Amino acid sequence: MEFVLASASPARRRLLQGIGINPIVHVSNFDESQIHHDDPAQLVEALAAAKAKTVAQHRQDALILGCDSVLHVRGEILGKPASPTEAIARWQTMRGHYGLLYTGHALVDQTQNQLLVRHGVTKVYFAAIDDDTIAAYVRSGEPLQCAGCFALEGKGGLFIEKIEGCHSNVIGLSLPLLREMLTHLGYTVQHLWP
Repeated sequence: MEFVLASASPARRRLLQGIGINPIVHVSNFDESQIHHDDPAQLVEALAAAKAKTVAQHRQDALILGCDSVLHVRGEILGKPASPTEAIARWQTMRGHYGLLYTGHALVDQTQNQLLVRHGVTKVYFAAIDDDTIAAYVRSGEPLQCAGCFALEGKGGLFIEKIEGCHSNVIGLSLPLLREMLTHLGYTVQHLWP
């Protein structure tokens, strides 16, 4: 059975490859502006489901995984920053505080005609870094590519004091949650190994 990742995220693809799953990448190109929620858990679940269902229209006999992540800080839901200026302002707000990283996971199983949707939450503590360090990090370009304005597995890992919860959830895909979802649908990870 094909395992399809409905995401352009190289970090998600690397996480899957690291556990022995070599996904087919099929980017959904779903217009995220269509979905609005004040609750971050509902938002990421709805976005992940929309991406998975969009790709499912083009794939037969496959498991399709859609994901979406946001950071919830001080009552605000944050996705990817729109500009370097916005990224700097976000880091100035986040430093010395914590945020909750939500990642929605949606698994479409076409052989059983099922859709399973879940989310993971991880608490992320940000270092109290100075303005020069923030500016240098934003100039690297990395924060502009990431929900929450940082990549745990990249340069951003330098500025994370600690996390509480699933670390792979912060990278964009909770591996324990994926395992649980596969089990719920009657699969084991071994089904997806070559």
